[in-house]
This record gives sequence, C-alpha cells and structure tokens, in this order.
Amino acid sequence: LMNIMGCLDQPTKGSYRLNGKDVSRLSRAQLAEVRGRTIGFVFQSFNLLSRTSALENVEMPLLYQGVPAGERHRRARRALEQVGLVGREDHHPNQLSGGQQQRVAIARALVGDAPIIMADEPTGNLDTRTSYEVMAILQGFVGQGKTVILVTHEADIAAYASRVITLRDGLIIDDRQQTPISASSALAALTAAAAAAGPAAPAQAQGEAGAGAAP
Repeated sequence: LMNIMGCLDQPTKGSYRLNGKDVSRLSRAQLAEVRGRTIGFVFQSFNLLSRTSALENVEMPLLYQGVPAGERHRRARRALEQVGLVGREDHHPNQLSGGQQQRVAIARALVGDAPIIMADEPTGNLDTRTSYEVMAILQGFVGQGKTVILVTHEADIAAYASRVITLRDGLIIDDRQQTPISASSALAALTAAAAAAGPAAPAQAQGEAGAGAAP
C-alpha cells in the first residue's frame, strides 16, 4: 500500500488519485516528477549511501532534480539543521548513531520541500527516547502544514497520529480520528523521570565473613 501511495507501484485494480490526478495514467517521467517534488520518503532501514557524508545523502534528491550545487548545499544544510544535526554534516553513516542516521533520512525527505512525507516504520530500529525524538520531528512537520503518512505495527507510535487507519489482510477494518499524544511532552516526561531517578548507585562488594571486611 505504501508503494502504491508513494507512486512506486501501480494498483492492479481500482484507481489511486493524488492531488486529484489518477496516477495510473501518468508516464514514468511524470511519476518520477511526483516522487521527486510531492513525496518525501523515510524508511526503517534509513537507506543511506554508506560512502557519502550526511550532507551528500541529503543532497541526493536535489541532484536528481538538477538543482545547482550551491543551492543543494544550502538547502541540505538547512534540512540537517531542522533535524538537529548541525556539526554532523561531514559524518558518514557509520559515524552516526541509529537515531542520527534516521534524522539524516528525515532531512533527505524534507530537503525537497515535499508537501507529503511517507514514513515506513521510522522508529522500528530505535530505542524509546530516540523514537520520541523522531516522532517529535514528524509532528513538527504536521505543524508546518505537511501531511505525514506513517506505517507502524506499534500502537504506542500510532497514538501520536491524529488519524489511525487499521488494515488486516489488505482490508481496512478501522478508520478513526483521535487527539494525538504530544511526542515533545512524552520526551520531556521521560527526561524528567530519568533525572528524578538519578545516577545508578555503584555496586558495593560484600566481603566474606572473617576476610577482614568491615561489618
């Protein structure tokens, strides 16, 4: 379904309209144009090029669009700044944490200023704190007027969306509106709880009786 919505595959039956256009009638060049300018993709496995820097990875969609080098650099740096990676522009993926790699992937989806962001299990490989950080970034996009379509198997991640469509065996079994949880608030609460708990007390060795240990 994500591939069809993202204009990567075409439906075998029925029709799919994006911005009022039946995408099944578009040529390959037109579909590529839609993918390049209308949709930004975020993948669970990041899909970063291992031998290129974070900046170069983010620039990649603009390269395919023929954007001049100076403009590519400027927009890629701005996108990395928006996801909190200032100072990491020259790092390669193997020099970044999983959360930082996902931020690079989000910046790459953002750099083309696409009105739609499609995220396929964007928190699947991340720990709790980093998942909150990623969801806070995606919710921020919604606040900017972008549409974020997110695929997840995790109910706690779906709680951050304003609309949840549940599918089973290829069929929609539920479609409901809800008040989303604020990922920024969840992250703040997690940080406060960690601070209240304080640092873990170091383990204290217990001497054997008669071995000279203090009572």
